Amino acid sequence: MKNLLVTLSLTFLFTACEKNKTTAANNSDKADSATAKSEWKPVDSAAANKAWMEYATPGEMHKMLAKSDGTWTGETTMWMENGGKPMASKSEATNKMVYDGRYQISNHKGNFMGMPFEGMSIVGYDNAKKKFVSTWIDNMGTGMMHGEGDWNSSTKSVEFKGKMTDPSRPGQDCDFREVFTFIDDNTQKLEMYGPDSKTGKEYKTMEIKFTRKK
Repeated sequence: MKNLLVTLSLTFLFTACEKNKTTAANNSDKADSATAKSEWKPVDSAAANKAWMEYATPGEMHKMLAKSDGTWTGETTMWMENGGKPMASKSEATNKMVYDGRYQISNHKGNFMGMPFEGMSIVGYDNAKKKFVSTWIDNMGTGMMHGEGDWNSSTKSVEFKGKMTDPSRPGQDCDFREVFTFIDDNTQKLEMYGPDSKTGKEYKTMEIKFTRKK
């Protein structure tokens, strides 16, 4: 593993250096090339290897994610617009850590407005960024949601922020926010916020209460 990381580190550094040299050579008459070159900071192989080892090693945040492995039932409440009538549905989620405890894949099944619903998320903790990262896909769209979030130890929650496709406005993305709270070992809550289609102001679009299935 250590030798592999050394190789990856050196390959990354060599590629980045060569790319930087090529860019500078081809655009020597441009100010941005000079700026890019001045911002590059060389890293020796020992420091690079240490950074890659720390980046690749699962830590306490990954162990916390692993506690959620298993099957959960979900009680969902959705609002199509701010102040609108809530719609309730049920779902089931199965969580599993993969790649030696580095990421958690969650598969969701349920229904949405009388139609079968399936979705999948990948959640991890980026040791370099010191942030949780997430990706979401489902059968109700053709895009992908990406978010990053910080851990709040006082509320035992992660607040994800990111962007998602707004199909009603082609070519434009909209902001979303999710708050995932670890209430206890058997109870979790997901709250999602997005813009109201009429006003653009943020409101709660969905809430899911997860209970561990026994």
